[in-house]
Amino acid sequence: MSQEAAANYYSKDFEWNHLRLEIETNPSFLYHLLPFIDDTNASTSASTADANSDSEAWNKFHTRHSTGKFFKERRYLLKEFPELASCRDYAKVLEVGCGNGSTALPILRAKENIVVYACDCSNEALDRAKENIAAANLISAEHRYHPFLCDISTSGFPEWLACSSCQERFCKSNCNRVDFCEVSCSEESSCCIGGVDLVTLIFTLSALPLRMMPTAIQECFSVLKPGGMLLFRDYGLYDMTMLRFDPKQRVGYREYRRSDGTRSYFFSLESTRDLFSSAGFTELELEYCCVKSTNRRNGKLMRRVWVHGKFQRPKGS
Repeated sequence: MSQEAAANYYSKDFEWNHLRLEIETNPSFLYHLLPFIDDTNASTSASTADANSDSEAWNKFHTRHSTGKFFKERRYLLKEFPELASCRDYAKVLEVGCGNGSTALPILRAKENIVVYACDCSNEALDRAKENIAAANLISAEHRYHPFLCDISTSGFPEWLACSSCQERFCKSNCNRVDFCEVSCSEESSCCIGGVDLVTLIFTLSALPLRMMPTAIQECFSVLKPGGMLLFRDYGLYDMTMLRFDPKQRVGYREYRRSDGTRSYFFSLESTRDLFSSAGFTELELEYCCVKSTNRRNGKLMRRVWVHGKFQRPKGS
């Protein structure tokens, strides 16, 4: 595939507004558009129970899909997010929801001295990721890849990513030096790694309940250095996978639960913008990626919709 063809494949194979008109005028898809009435009491204890259930569902998912056949390296990342290859030497990347390592691997390939901290709510996912990255035989990968268990929708990030003192400095500083917090920590008590330069949220946020997303995004904001970027890619509104869910699988407005217990939310540009701006991020890029592909088994055309975004933490925030 040529560079031009690759660009077309991952961006604008069709117009999202044409798809929207087709879906919203089709009576068979009406139930996707209706308001959702939740009869349950969304208490804190219920939210925690949901999160525990989600983590267990993803553990079982990665146990079932532990073979190499399921692993597909996301090679498009460097084209969609060139910042991963052009960042400063020894830049720190936090990958939220690392899954089986399909995102971490191309990031580690992008730059020989980039450092990746990767978290997931599933121990099984972390094990698969470590296996896949070890099998790739990358230069000093064992020193540049640091996985850890974390469910940001319930517990938040550990203090060693960015301690409270450093987070306060982030808010007060208008300094342009990218190593500002790292220097402060190393000179004082080495209390943390000084925050991260880049955060990736690649097909992760959609797996959380909608009500927990603001907390998760705020957590990402809190460990990102001033001027740092968050790179986002996730399921877009009217993606073909959304249209395959039946009415009984709806658990919220644009929220669905699969038969295996995992969940998925489908973002519009407006809902994405609201979530990130409310957390304090500045929007740099936000668009639908509309991709046509063909199912190799049955020859059917698939219309995929993803939301692509880049958001920045302002200096002095």
